[in-house]
Amino acid sequence: MENKICVYAIAKNEIKFVDRWFDSVKEADYVCVLDTGSTDGTYERLKDLNVITQQKKYDLFRFDVARNDSMKLIPKDATICVCVDIDEFFVKGWSKILKENWKDNTLRARYRYTWNFNPDGSEGVVFMADKIHKNNFFKWTHPVHEILTCCKNIQYEIIDLPQIQLNHKADTTKSRANYLPLLELSVKENPLDDRNVHYLGREYMFHGMYEKAIVTLKTHLSLKSAVWKDERSASLRYIARCYGYLNDKINQEKYLKLSLLETNHIREPYYELGIFYYEKNDYLTSALFFNEMFKIKERYLSYISDPICWGSVPYDYLSMCYYYLQDYDKAIQTINYAILTNDDERLIKNREIFINLKNSLNC
Repeated sequence: MENKICVYAIAKNEIKFVDRWFDSVKEADYVCVLDTGSTDGTYERLKDLNVITQQKKYDLFRFDVARNDSMKLIPKDATICVCVDIDEFFVKGWSKILKENWKDNTLRARYRYTWNFNPDGSEGVVFMADKIHKNNFFKWTHPVHEILTCCKNIQYEIIDLPQIQLNHKADTTKSRANYLPLLELSVKENPLDDRNVHYLGREYMFHGMYEKAIVTLKTHLSLKSAVWKDERSASLRYIARCYGYLNDKINQEKYLKLSLLETNHIREPYYELGIFYYEKNDYLTSALFFNEMFKIKERYLSYISDPICWGSVPYDYLSMCYYYLQDYDKAIQTINYAILTNDDERLIKNREIFINLKNSLNC
């Protein structure tokens, strides 16, 4: 018997995305949405599209509770459950790929997820997401940045299906103010959860609460369960940024170097060290770090990966290092790489300046 797919979601005031979302998920056998209090016509539009939907309002909203409630709408004969937010959309053909690769013993699947897009339309943060799971085997946990947790005491493997592509184009006008109190609640409920301690420290940094961020991120690093080096490296860089905002350059440099010691296989520590020394007018050291960064050719599909490290900006900085070092040949060569991905007028003018300076030396 063929497995049936159910896409499920929670929604609140998503009318501008509903049709795009539904067009991408209607390949599924069932589509379910729990509306958590829309007032913009989202709930009514979902009913017009014959989506299985109910409305439930919460006095205290938690993402895990709402998602678990949304799972109650999933028909019992659905085998494969796919959680897709309304501001996300699949590339067509995804359901066929999923059914062809799903086996009787499959419990979860990962897929390629583009979390955001750059202003020029190119991909920003890309990683393998994992919100596809077998029905009746999982529940959602954590008030925010919620995750799927297996309800059974069993070992299982996750299959990777990078040929399935999900895109995210968020409504940037929506407030995310509830994330901080929900993260604080999550850490209060489980202070040893390294993932959410890391997220809370990052959120404090985003809110300009730098001292709190430093303490929280150092707590993350002290946890025995905090073993993922990429995330540890990110915590160290965030600590460095906080010290930078507090004008403590000694500790900023120290924690940037610790980040590099933690992970020398990703570009981010090299990039931030390159920026640090550039801002100190130490152009030789800055150039050394940027050149080391460019030796890393493989971009890991992780939410830690910063798209700025893979665009024109590092080449722009490196070209300026060579300019200040009066190595105009390398400045021209490097800025040409920047212009390949960003034909910004300033970059083109800089190249003209470098070429003129080189020619003046040859006269």
